[in-house]
Order: sequence, then C-alpha cells, then structure tokens
Amino acid sequence: MPRMNTTEKPKNFFGSIFKLLKELKTWRVVLFIALILAIISSIFSIIAPNRLSDLTDEITNGIKPNTEKLEEISTKVQNNYLRGPIVIDNTTITVKDQQEFITIMSNTNEDNALKQFDKLPKSIYSLVKPKMNVDNIKHISIILLILYILGALFNYIQGVSMASVSNKFAKKLRTNISTKINNLPLNYFDNHETGDILSRVTNDVDAISFNLNNSLITLVSNLTLFLGSIVMMFYTNYIMALTAIGSSIFGFIFMFIMLSKSQKYFNKRQKLLGDLNGYIEETYSSHVVVKTYNGTKETKKEFNKLNTGLYKSNMMSQFLSGMMGPFMGFISNFGYVSVCVVGALLVSKNTITFGVIVAFMIYIRLFTNPLNQIAQSMTSLQSTAAASERVLEFLNEKEMNHQEDITKHLDKASAKGEIIFDHVKFGYTEGKTIIKDFSIKVNPGEKIAIVGPTGAGKTTIVNLLMKFYEINDGDILIDGISIKDLSRENIHELFCMVLQDTWLFEGTIKDNLKYNKPNIKDEEIMEACKIVGVDHFIKTLPNGLDEMITDNESISSGQKQLFTIARGMIEDAPFLILDEATSNVDTRTEELVQKAMDKLTRNRTSFIIAHRLSTIKNANLILVMNEGNIIEIGNHEELMKQNGFYANLYNSQFSKL
Repeated sequence: MPRMNTTEKPKNFFGSIFKLLKELKTWRVVLFIALILAIISSIFSIIAPNRLSDLTDEITNGIKPNTEKLEEISTKVQNNYLRGPIVIDNTTITVKDQQEFITIMSNTNEDNALKQFDKLPKSIYSLVKPKMNVDNIKHISIILLILYILGALFNYIQGVSMASVSNKFAKKLRTNISTKINNLPLNYFDNHETGDILSRVTNDVDAISFNLNNSLITLVSNLTLFLGSIVMMFYTNYIMALTAIGSSIFGFIFMFIMLSKSQKYFNKRQKLLGDLNGYIEETYSSHVVVKTYNGTKETKKEFNKLNTGLYKSNMMSQFLSGMMGPFMGFISNFGYVSVCVVGALLVSKNTITFGVIVAFMIYIRLFTNPLNQIAQSMTSLQSTAAASERVLEFLNEKEMNHQEDITKHLDKASAKGEIIFDHVKFGYTEGKTIIKDFSIKVNPGEKIAIVGPTGAGKTTIVNLLMKFYEINDGDILIDGISIKDLSRENIHELFCMVLQDTWLFEGTIKDNLKYNKPNIKDEEIMEACKIVGVDHFIKTLPNGLDEMITDNESISSGQKQLFTIARGMIEDAPFLILDEATSNVDTRTEELVQKAMDKLTRNRTSFIIAHRLSTIKNANLILVMNEGNIIEIGNHEELMKQNGFYANLYNSQFSKL
C-alpha cells in the first residue's frame, strides 16, 4: 500500500509563531495582562535577593561584637592609662575594669578571641556585645514577605488567565476546523487521509493548547528573570557578576546548538504522527480485507516502518531537548562554586559583605535556571510551531466557491423535475478530462439509469449534479435554472441520495431514519420500513425503533442498506439518486427493494447507477457511458436490439446462468 512521503523540511519557526499570535488577537488584552503580571512577578523575584542580602547583613551584624566600639574603648583606655574612670555612652568604666580589659586584650589571639570576649568586664561587655536591630530586621522581613506574596498572587492570576486563553483558543480552532471541513471540496478529502485530518483536529490542537498554556508565559517570565538578574548582579558587584556569567556562558552556546538541531525532528514527529494515525484508521476500517488477503504481514511491515520513523523522530527530538536539563544543572552548580570561591576572597578583603554572597547564590539560580526553562519553553514552542503549521495549513485550504451572491431558490414542493445537462465537461485534475461532452435532457418523472464500466464517469455525473464539484465547462439546469445560480444547500434539499456505502451513526434506529427531520412520526417511519421490508426485523428487536445501533456486527450490511433506503423514502425529495443502492442485499431482498424503489421513484425524476443491469430493466431511459461520453441511449429493449455495448454488458452478466 503506497504511503505519502514522510520527510518534510523544517518549518519557519518564527513565521509560524507569528501567525499563531495573530490568531490569538481576540484575547490580546488578556494575554497582555498575563504577560505584564508575569514580568512584574519576575521583577519581584529579582528585587528580593537584594532585600535578602540586607537582611543577612543585618542579622550577621547582630551576632558579631561591635568591633568599632571595641576599638574606641581600646583607644580611650590607652590614652587615659588608668588615670581615672572613663565614661562612654553613659557607661562608666572604672580603673579596675580598664586594667582587666588591658590584661584580657594582651592575651587575646585569633584562636581564643571568642572565649576572651566573654571574659570582658560587664561595663565594657555591655558596650561591645552583639545587638540585633530588631526594627530594621522586621522592616526588611515585611518587605520580603510582601514581594513573595505579590509574586505568587500575580503568578496565580496569570496562570488562570493563560489556562482560560489556551482552552478557549483550542475550542475556537476546533470550531473553525469543523466549519472548514463543511466548506472544503470533496477533492480535498479524496487527496488526504482521514486519519491525518483527525490528527490535526485532536493531536495538533491539543499540542497547541497545552504548550501555549505552559510555554509562552514561562518564556517571557524567564527572559525577564534572566535579563533582570544580569542587571542586578552588575548593580550589586561587577566582579561577582562577571564570575557568574563567565561560568554559565557555555550554557548559552549549548542551548542554541540544541535548538538548531532539534527543530526538524519536532516537525517530522508531528507529520509522522498524522501519517501513522491515517494508516491505523485506514487499516482497521478495512481489517476484514487485510485478513482475507493475508495482508497482515505486509500491514505490520508498513506499520512498523511508520512507527519506527515516529519513534526515531521522538527519540531525537526528546534526546536533544532532554540534554539541556542535565547540562544546565551542571552549569548552575559550577556557577555556585565559582561565586562562593570568588565571594570568599572578596569578603576576606572586605570588598563585599557576606550578604552579597547570599544574594549571588540566589542570582546564580535566577540566571541559570531561566536558561534551562527558556530552552524547554523553546522546545515546547517548536512543537507548537509544528502543530500550528499543520492546523493553520488546513484552515487556509481553498474552500468551495462562496454563495453570498446567490439569490435564486427552487422550492422542492413546486419543483417540476426537469434536468438538462448541456455540453458538460469536467476533470478532477487539470489537463485530464473525464466527462468530455455530456448532454442529455431528463423529463419530469423519468427514471434514468446510468451504466458503464468502472471509471466511465457514472458517479462523477451525480457528483456534478449535486454540486459537489464545479463543472469546467457547460451547464446543468434544474427546471430551467442553472445550478450555478442555486446554492448547494438548496440543491441538496431537492435530492435524496441512497449510496452504495451505508452510513449509520451511533444512536437509535429512529434517530438514524429521521436524520435531520425531527418532526417525522413513528408511524411514518414504520411505513417506510415496511415498504423496504425491514419492519419485521425492527419488531424482533427488544427496543424496536429505540434500539441502539453501534459498531458491532449485530446488524448486517444488507440491513444497514435497507435502513438507508428507508431514510431516503422519509426524506421525500422531488429528485432521487440511487448509487448502487442494492449492492449489499441478497437476490430475494433485492426483489423487494426493487418494488419499493418503483414506489419511491413514482412521480420523481430518478437517477440510478447500477452494475446489476437486471435492476434497471424498467428504467425509462438508460444511458450507456464509456470514457466520459454517452455511447448508447434508449430503454432496455431498444438497447438489446442494437446488440451493442449495453447488450454485451448485459449478456456477460447472465452468460453463465
């Protein structure tokens, strides 16, 4: 089974992010407020270490002896030289205390300074003993508490705001995708896998929502912390600032290298995820075919190929981005050591205080941690960029022609039933015409059968009639009105279609049969079911019309098709299209359905596409198509007498009977 090319060039990261931000313009006020709060919260975190440094110095000074007062006492004692008492700060130091002081100080060295300090006379000890400035400590502590509380509060508000924005934006994207799906032409779905489209609706939108909530504010706040910590470090002490930055410079280089290497893997991961989902959906929806043709081995091989590709992309993207955390942790620890060593040397020279080292221990964290967070945020934003590229690419797909200028309306109650194909030409791709020059007039109430080999253009005629595709040349007229002048919705309400593919959603039988017609009564539903011969089956069900239809095999394909035929009868439209409507029913049921079809097509202009030629023998007109042209026309008897293409088709189906 051929697959799409899974390689993809790296997307324009900044271009994708810019487009994403443009889509967020509805919430720009909330986003702006959240960003401002994040910045203010980061500024509080930057200011706090300086206040903490002041608090540390204040406490440190409160536990050290007053060396300045000690020097003052020592000077006065030496100058006085025991000539009498000394008064310092209203404290009298007697001659005896002075003499004791001189003795103690003469026997003091670095090893016993603390023990000798405790032996000082009470008068002198009272002047030089450690004293806490409680008022200053209290004042600084209150400021710190306010900074931390406000920072936490602002962080909470911006977190709630971003969660609200990201979820509302995801809801908007899903709504836009749902609207877009209804406006896309059928050829888009013909050229794209269902699983890939579903992946854009689910995986990609979820990735945008999650990463937007967790990455954008984190990136801004950490940039603020990063730049702010640099400013505050240089403001506090330039030597310590250069030490901190110099020890962390390798983190910058490593981060940019990893970002440049990992982007392509994030883009490839999102692309392969869509391909894998598409393949799984495609395979399991045709699981019976895979089993019947012993395609399990080939299916596993293709699945393993896609799964391995996704695994490798995941591994590389996460490996490269995952290396940032441990490496930045090492850089951070190396910065702590550098700051402590240089700080100790500066303290020993009385260049800085111990509180500055404490502040820089926090600044080094505020400086290096943002690098790690910024790297992770950029990694998440890369994933967001890849996902948004796919979602916005889908939303920017070319839609069907808009119908704002269409004012004509054909009411189905007054429709006569005449249809004219006037030299219609059409091709799905440019340069390849399938319907080359198709012209026919269908009178009201006629039953028109369209037959021919596969690829002759039978279903294409119906698609053009339903305006699923725009014709390249010519025109189609319904009751003299060009379909170009009628809206698609108007045309669709004029037609009832019963297709070869049975479509029933999960719900009750009643809900399926009265789809989009809520006012239909149960009696009318059962009457339609009786006509097609499925009423007996409904009566055997425990809940009758209220029986739930699921994906299990409790209802056969033939029964499902009978339900779709009954739904077509309930629609009661003036035009009818039957596209291989009896392909999944047995011969006996087909006879019953044919009688029902005769009743359904009575007084309705009907188009019947059939490969079983026995089902269209009573058609008013049979169009025999081949390679996009009508090659024979007439009823069954006339075409058989011609002994041409139709006769050969008909006889080939019954040659072995």
